[in-house]
Amino acid sequence: MMAKRNWIPVRGAQGRHSRQAHADLPEGTYEREISKEGFFGPAAFIHHPRPPTGWTKFEGPLRPRAFDLARLNAAEPTPWTAGRVLYNPAVEIRFWKLAQPMPALARNADGDQLLFVHEGAGDLFCDYGRLSYAAGDYLYLPRGTLWRLVPAQPTSMLMIEATNSHFGLPDRGLLGGHALFDPAMLETPALDGAFADQAATPGEVSVEIKKRGQVSVVTYPYNPLDAVGWHGDLAPVRLNVRDLRPVSSHRYHLPPSVHTTFVSDRFVVCTFAPRPFETDPGALKVPFFHNNDDYDEVLFYHAGDFFSRDHIEAGMMTFHPSGFTHGPHPKALKNMLVQAKPATDEYAVMIDARDPLEVGEAGAAVETADYVDSWKAP
Repeated sequence: MMAKRNWIPVRGAQGRHSRQAHADLPEGTYEREISKEGFFGPAAFIHHPRPPTGWTKFEGPLRPRAFDLARLNAAEPTPWTAGRVLYNPAVEIRFWKLAQPMPALARNADGDQLLFVHEGAGDLFCDYGRLSYAAGDYLYLPRGTLWRLVPAQPTSMLMIEATNSHFGLPDRGLLGGHALFDPAMLETPALDGAFADQAATPGEVSVEIKKRGQVSVVTYPYNPLDAVGWHGDLAPVRLNVRDLRPVSSHRYHLPPSVHTTFVSDRFVVCTFAPRPFETDPGALKVPFFHNNDDYDEVLFYHAGDFFSRDHIEAGMMTFHPSGFTHGPHPKALKNMLVQAKPATDEYAVMIDARDPLEVGEAGAAVETADYVDSWKAP
């Protein structure tokens, strides 16, 4: 995904500037990063006397957008009737609410599925057995897995599909394979008594299979979730956001890519979890202004105090298309170099897509129209 190439070898500097990115800014300036390939390619750091997002008007389809997904009130019995929030040929993002056990089984033949549980608790039954779930869980389902949710509490979740592709883990490089989370934290399903009990349920069972965006229904005279054993190196897994141990630096504000949790061919999924604020006096304590001109950025707010955004609540999603400068809201800038708290208090899921995203019918229905104005100075 991060292409290797011989970049044009520029090394330059003009005017008042810092020597270290995201730290020791010239007094009275705001830093803006322009970079290639997200935060992995060459970059320039431009210093401005005013915040680079101080617009008074922003018109056209490139505007930043926000969606209050909590307002999608209908609980759907099947994941495939939940409307799309954002999508492109490589990824599909839906928000799904479920109040009762799924009446039919589901299978995604279009790609791997990632379920992020925003609220609720219950059980996932699948080809491989049973996994319990709770708020903050990622549930990874390999393409073709047969599955069903039985909520013990009303459940809402973000669904992320790797269309015609797969999910994997990021390369942790010098950090080593046990950084961010130990692979031992990945829980796989169990063929336990609860799974055996559901397998013995008599009567017809329907399977709703999604392929090329269309749903086919296959009916069995028995429950096909009836496995008595399995082995191999492919299975669903569960990972909770509380199991993550974010990388941090007390002297440098790290880019969001350091929080990458899952990767696919044309997008990545990152997780923001509580971490200590930078303590070096000259280091930025808020996200830096940047032009991410190669990726569309999506952020789903799960829980906590979202320190860089104003008027954002749990269950909301922001969408910043690639091509314009963005960064912290004006109220957050007063904490640019000093934070009152020792650490962040937020959980959020970020999706960075290499290809432009379209707004789906579900997103358009719950858009916060004046979000673009939230960067105006108070």
